[in-house]
Amino acid sequence: MMAFQDVRSSTFQQSYRCYPVSFIDKSHLEKGDKIIMPPSALDRLASLHIEYPMLFELSNLSAGRVTHCGVLEFVADEGLIYLPYWMMENMLLQEGQIVQVKNASLAKGTYVKLQPHTKDFLDISNPKAILETSLRSYSCLTTGDTIMVAYNNKKYYIDIVETKPSSAVSIIETDCEVDFAPPLDYKEPEKPAPTASLKKTRLDDQEEPARKIPKFSPFTGFGRRLDGKPSTQPVAPASSPKPKQHQPEAHNGTEDSKSSKPASQQPAGKLVFGSNVNQPQKAAPKVAPENNSQEQPQKVEEPKFQAFTGKKYSLKG
Repeated sequence: MMAFQDVRSSTFQQSYRCYPVSFIDKSHLEKGDKIIMPPSALDRLASLHIEYPMLFELSNLSAGRVTHCGVLEFVADEGLIYLPYWMMENMLLQEGQIVQVKNASLAKGTYVKLQPHTKDFLDISNPKAILETSLRSYSCLTTGDTIMVAYNNKKYYIDIVETKPSSAVSIIETDCEVDFAPPLDYKEPEKPAPTASLKKTRLDDQEEPARKIPKFSPFTGFGRRLDGKPSTQPVAPASSPKPKQHQPEAHNGTEDSKSSKPASQQPAGKLVFGSNVNQPQKAAPKVAPENNSQEQPQKVEEPKFQAFTGKKYSLKG
C-alpha cells in the first residue's frame, strides 16, 4: 500500500483548456516550448517527488497526438494553460480544446536529425549557430514534431526527424550532435538525357571522314589538242571504266600508231598519212579535188603552233 502511494505521489496528471500565448501578451514564448500553467499546478507539483527541471507530456486524446514541453510560469487562470501556437498546430488543437498534461522524465539527448521545410534556411550564413541559439529556448525535442526557428524577422519551420537515445529527449545542459536532412523542397538536378539530334551528330561525325575522301575516278578532266585548238569532244566520265579492246599496232615505220582509225571512218580505197584522225571530220583540213596523182594541200592560215603539218599524199586504190 505504501508503494502504491509513493507512485501516486510522484505523478502529476491534469486536464486543461488550452489557448495560444498571444492571448496573455506573451508572444515571445513562440520561440520556444515553454507553457504557462495555473498556480494550483505549482502547489500540486511542489508536494510531489518529481525531477527538475520540470518536463511535461501533452496529449490530444481525440487526435492521438503527443508532444513534450517545459514550463515557464504559473500565472494562468485556473483550468487554463497557454501554449505556443506552433505547438497547438502540432497537436491539432483548437482554442479552448481540452489537453491532458502529465509530468515526464526524459533522457538527455545525444543525437538529433533535423529537416528544414525550405532550402532557404541553409542559405543563412551559419545555420548551425542560429539553430544552437534558438534551441536554448527549448527544453526537449520529440520525434515527429515541427519546431519554429525565428531569424531576421522570418520564421523557419524544421521537422524533428530522429532523436537518440529515445523518441523524446531533453536538451537542457547536454552536448547533442545535430545532423541535417535535405530540405523538403529540395530537388536533385536532373541529368540531361542524350537527345536524338546529339546521337545523329555523333553518327555524322563518324561518317564525316568517309565523305571527305573523294572517290578515285581515272582519266577525268579536260581534253586538250596538240595543235592548240579547243577540243570539241566531251570527255566521258570514267566512273565505270570498260575494258579496252585489243587493237593491233601498226609496225610500219612511216605510220603513226596513234593515227589508226576504223575503216568505216576513212575514205574508201584511200590511206591518209599525217592527218589527225582522232578529231571529228569537220576539224580535218579541206583537200582540193585531185587533178593529178599528186596534189598540193590548200593553204590555210593556222595558229602559231602547228602540229603535224606538211604535205599529204594519197594513193588511189
